[in-house]
Amino acid sequence: MEVSEFDFELPQKLIAQKPVSHRDQSKLLVLDRGKKDLRETVFSEITWFLGPGDVLVLNETKVKPARLYGKKHGTGGKVEILLLRPGASDLEWEVLAKPGRRLQPGTFLDFGSREKAGEIIAKKPDGGRVVKFSSSEDLNGAIKEVGQLPLPPYIKKPLEKPENYQTVYARKEGSVAAPTAGLHFTPELLDRIQKIGIEVARVVLHIGYDTFRPVEVEKVQDHEMHREYFEVPQETAELVNKAKGDGRRIIAVGTTVVRTLEAAYSQTEGVCPGSKETDLFIYPGFKFNVVDALITNFHLPRSSLLMLTCAFGGKENVLRAYRYAVKREFRFFSFGDAMFIK
Repeated sequence: MEVSEFDFELPQKLIAQKPVSHRDQSKLLVLDRGKKDLRETVFSEITWFLGPGDVLVLNETKVKPARLYGKKHGTGGKVEILLLRPGASDLEWEVLAKPGRRLQPGTFLDFGSREKAGEIIAKKPDGGRVVKFSSSEDLNGAIKEVGQLPLPPYIKKPLEKPENYQTVYARKEGSVAAPTAGLHFTPELLDRIQKIGIEVARVVLHIGYDTFRPVEVEKVQDHEMHREYFEVPQETAELVNKAKGDGRRIIAVGTTVVRTLEAAYSQTEGVCPGSKETDLFIYPGFKFNVVDALITNFHLPRSSLLMLTCAFGGKENVLRAYRYAVKREFRFFSFGDAMFIK
């Protein structure tokens, strides 16, 4: 399967630069896989398409202020690092670094009032770096003093309210990006959803920078995903497995929830509780064992997120929906509009 099959034309003006004034007032495009039809509404009316007994699964990850601005110790040259994932020890982090060519192993970094708080100790094959912090106090202090939320590269201006890049149910800090399908929910909407008999379950998957990375190989199956940490609580596993046994729908809020539930699935035990890492790459041809419906945003061309969406909704169905969304000037990407695929 060719990566070029997942390309599409997207006018720059449709890339949302900020959220709508009210989270649940974004547009919602509903794709019915059985009837292959499209319906346009607003997100606050998602309850029209849900029913008693459904289980809505949320990703409770919270975006950490993982972008650190500092200086090279001794020269004062400006540096920027993005904490991606923990390294071999508690004080080591794999990072993206700017300016990369000038940040070679042996370079010490100052962050805020903390001199020599970290040191570049290795280069990664993909161009990244490994930073070792002097102490947990220096690491946590640097994050507190100079850490900022790492907005997607296509967002060109800082947010007036950084909390708009967190879901209202974010709980466990660890992501470098928000689970954007969840940005459309308000506390009031979640309360209304539960009052009509829909159960809400929660998982955690800490999102890495892969979420913004286009697939750069020619063949889809040659792409490799980076590993991401996830947790499935015991009560979530029990609730999802019981609902599946009863024939009720499992509705994933976002592609991260899809990957979490499908990665945690065992043919003998169903969804298994626990925590581990996954590099599960879902693209057309994948057999879904858990998820029955999906709430998601509109994704980057040639991205692994678009491929997952196409795997779930059917490639022709989803790309047709994307053409409709472009024609109707839906807003795309993190602060954009939403799709519900049922």
